[in-house]
This record gives sequence, structure tokens and C-alpha cells, in this order.
Amino acid sequence: MSGEVPSRSGRARRIVRGPRPDAVPALVGRACAVVGVLDIAAGVFPRFRHSRMHAMAEVLPGSLGPFAAALSLSVGVLLLLLAHGLKRRKRRAWRAAVALLPAGAVSQFVYRHSVIGALISLALFVPLVIHRDEFKALPDPRSRWRALANFVLMSAGSLALGLVVVSAHPKRTIGDPSLADRITHVLYGLFGFEGPVDYEGSTSWTVAFSLGALGLITAVTTVYLAFRPEHPAARLTEEDESRLRALLEKHGARDSLGHFALRRDKAVVFSPSSKAAVTYRVVSGVMLASGDPIGDVEAWPGAIERFMDEAKAHSWTPAVMGCSETGGEVWTRETGLDALELGDEAVVDVADFSLAGRAMRNVRQMVKRIERAGYETRVRRIRDVGEAELDRIRRAAEDWRGTDTERGFSMALGRIGDPADGDCLIATAHKADETPGPYGDLKAILHFVPWGTDGVSLDLMRRDRSADPGMNELLIVAALQGAPKLGITRISLNFAMFRSALARGEKIGAGPVLRAWRGLLVFLSRWFQIESLYKFNAKFQPRWEPRFVVYRASGDLPRIGLAAMQAEGFVSLALPLPRFLRRRPPVSRPCAHSLAEQEIRAA
Repeated sequence: MSGEVPSRSGRARRIVRGPRPDAVPALVGRACAVVGVLDIAAGVFPRFRHSRMHAMAEVLPGSLGPFAAALSLSVGVLLLLLAHGLKRRKRRAWRAAVALLPAGAVSQFVYRHSVIGALISLALFVPLVIHRDEFKALPDPRSRWRALANFVLMSAGSLALGLVVVSAHPKRTIGDPSLADRITHVLYGLFGFEGPVDYEGSTSWTVAFSLGALGLITAVTTVYLAFRPEHPAARLTEEDESRLRALLEKHGARDSLGHFALRRDKAVVFSPSSKAAVTYRVVSGVMLASGDPIGDVEAWPGAIERFMDEAKAHSWTPAVMGCSETGGEVWTRETGLDALELGDEAVVDVADFSLAGRAMRNVRQMVKRIERAGYETRVRRIRDVGEAELDRIRRAAEDWRGTDTERGFSMALGRIGDPADGDCLIATAHKADETPGPYGDLKAILHFVPWGTDGVSLDLMRRDRSADPGMNELLIVAALQGAPKLGITRISLNFAMFRSALARGEKIGAGPVLRAWRGLLVFLSRWFQIESLYKFNAKFQPRWEPRFVVYRASGDLPRIGLAAMQAEGFVSLALPLPRFLRRRPPVSRPCAHSLAEQEIRAA
């Protein structure tokens, strides 16, 4: 199959899609999940398959039944947990599955006397051994916080499955225990104690061993995750950051997003020549890069190859968010990946900007009105701001963020006022009130990162909620008007997702499909501010630069989209923790806000 990447000339360039991942690990992972479900069914419902051998076994002496039931249930739960790892070719998942499948086969035969159940487990064991070379992926980066997540999720799952176990023997249950009694019995059973529910015959032992097995699995997996060697989340080392800054000093003018590669919660791979690099973060199994590679364009292929090798070694899904047209062409040419236009970046050329004219009437009137209200603006480099004022700006930016979740990944730096970021630009709005607030007369902040030596790219926008509407317009105009004195000739504003679809869909003659697509985007704008960002950017008459997402297969797009939303801070799958328990990064306090969710609330 093939995809198309548009070029500036208007002609489409066909891109051949790269090979799909081997289907064997995916098939084995699905089969592993099926076998796990069968093992759980065998442990929970021991009489769902009646046979003469089962009837004979019930009158024979011995206590293998309860033990085998617990073993079958345990193996089934663990195989379900391993299925995803097998799909991703994880070596540790393969080793565990090879050890568990024979145990599952034994439990199927001993407890249920099911030859078919045992053969199913062994039928999966054989391809695992034959295709063992397919399962070589290294483990993912991890931290011990996963132990807490495992404990909560496994406890909830064990409670739910335990209720099924307790309720799966209605004919053997003595009396009619209530739901509260059943839950109490499960909770006691997970810790190895007898609960209030009684059964006839050996069923009581079967239920007790099954619940004990669930509790043991929860405890063992949690202890393992808590005490295994920690591989913390991606962090730029001081050496990596120094090397990236050297590359940006030489080649930073090429991409407006280049400076965002210096976020300290990213990892980096360099080309063999060290003349180019790709920064990334791994989110939910997706190796997510942002923007174009850093450095010499001629060395990009080497950095991209290292990136793809790293993704293959860990069985991560490779993806790039927000690369330029040139970057997309290089990525697709070197890797066989596909590219899809994601939206447009608004870039204003300082020399062409003016408040005069009918098109700028609304902005001009708003700025004049705010200036008459007593607001004044200051546009400076970070190195020219005093430390006391910088501290007030940092605290204000965090307080005005509006959410507890730090947002931003591809177009946010994550900090303000770091000594190494002296070239960053900051625009502030002030109003001398009779009763100054906790941050003095400070009312709004715009922070820009360097784009080469003659440009800046918008990082974050924050304002006091009590300030007059229009603070963002005021500060953008102030930055554009003050840019020539600072040697700045171009300013990159917000990124507008799906801008071309919104623009074409509102024109006369737009077809029903385009209008329906625009209607969906307008609906989604209630949560993601897609349309409002486009209209806000359009006020300043920018030129639009397309940005692309690079991906391996169409089926990966939902997963990549979810990972990108997690990275940007729109979606969180982590457990909510009290503020005093949250881990703080070992760098200056982040104040980033995703450009896709900045406060565009002016009139």
C-alpha cells in the first residue's frame, strides 16, 4: 500500500509503506489471551464440562482438585497479563509464557481431566518455542510507581473475579448469602482466611484455594514491581542537553520547534556522526518524536535509523508528531512510514505585520481599549529579567495554569527562567492597581523560545483571571512591535490542528463530506479548542506552515493519537495521587501548557 505527502509545488509524492510487523507475535498474543480465559473458566467453573472421568475422580481419595483449580485460575490470570507483552515481542513475556503453559496444561488435565484443554495449552507452547527468535524486544522504561498501579488494578480485578468464583457454585452453597457476605468472603479469602460463606463437600476448599491464588498473584506481582531495578522515565542528561544546544546553535534556525527538544523529560538518540539527533518520549508503547530531527539535514538519516533501531529493539510503535514538510519527506523516504497532514503552524513575519487596515480592525480596537484601561507591556530576553521578578513570573504562571495537570510535549518547553535559556523572550502585561495582588502588578505572561538567532516560537500564554479580556492579543502585538529592537524577524504562534479542513469547510461550495468533517471538528472544539485556536491565530494574518504526523500503519493511528494526548496532558491513565505524593522532576519547576489548550478567551 502507499500514501501521499503533498509538496509545496502542489503535486503529491507517493510514499511506499514499510513492512508491517511480523504477524506471529500478534497471533500468539491473541491465542495466549484465549488460553488464559479457558484456564480461568476451568478454575472458576470446574463442572462446566461433565465427563465420566470427572465423576470418577470425585469419589477417589486425594486433594489435587482444589490445588489444581487454584493453579488453573492463577495460570489463566497470568497468561492474560502476558498476552499484550507477547504481542509486542517482549522477551520476558515469552519466558514467562513458556513456563506457565505447561503448568496450565497440567492443571487442565488433573483438575478437569480435559485432554482437549491440555492440548490447547500445549498447542500454543509449540509455536512459542519454534518462533522464539521473534521475541527479542527489550523491556520498557519503568518506575516503581507501577507497583502501586499494579496493586490497585490487580486488587480490583481479583475482587471482581473472586465474586465470580464465590458465586459460581449455587447448588453447593449453604443458605443464601447476601452480596455483602460474598464480598466479605472474597476479601477474607484473598488474605487466606475463611469467610462467612459455606459450601458443601470439597467446594469450600476449591473456593478457598482459588481466592488465595488471586491474592498471591496480586502480592507477588506488586512486590516484584516494587523491588525490581528501576528504569526511570526519560530524562535528558547534562551531556545530552549540551550536545543538543550545540546542534541548535548551528542549525536551530531551520525548525521553529527545535528548541522544544530541550524538554528535560525527553530522551535522545544521536546519529553515528553526532551531527543530528531525534528526541522522543515513550508513552503507552509508542515511541513518540516531535518536530524535525535536530542538526544537519545531511545527518538526519543516521539519527532516524538509530531511532527506528531503538523502536524495533523494544517493540515500540514509532511515530512523529508535528514534523515539517521537509521532515516528513525525509522520514518517509528513509523508513517507509506514511505521513498525514495534522494541521498548520501560524508564522508571522515581523516586517509585514501592521495594525493598519480593515483586516486588523478588531485587534487594533481591542489593543487600544486595553491600553486606555491602564495596562502597559514589557518585552525582554529572559537574561535581562531580575531573579526576584522571574520568581514572581514562575509562581504566577503555575498559579494561573488552570489545571493540576502539566500540559505540553511537542510545543512546550516545560520551564521558565532557566539560566541556560537566557535567549528566551518574555512579554508581560502590567497594571498599577491600588491593591496589588500576590504577584504585584503582573497581569499576563507570554513566553517564547528561540528559533535560531532571528526568530522566536510561542511556548505558553498565561493571564490573571481577573484581568481584562484581550491580554493575549495585547502581548502578541507588543512582541511583534518590539521584535525589531531585539533582532527578531519572525514569530511562530500557536499550532492549529486541521486548519485547512476548517477553512475549506466554511467556504461556499464545500461538499457534504467536508462540511460534515468541519462540523465534527467544531463539535470537538468544545473540549480541545480546535476552532478557537485557528480563529485566534488568523487574527494576526500569518502564513500557514503545514505540520505532519508520521506513522507506520493506519491501524496505529488511534494508539498514536491516545499516546499523543497523554504526552500533551489531555488524557491521563495514571493513578491520581495527592499533591504531596507527586514526584517532582529534578529540574526547574515546569510551567508548560500545551499550545492546543492555551487560554484563548479574548473577545
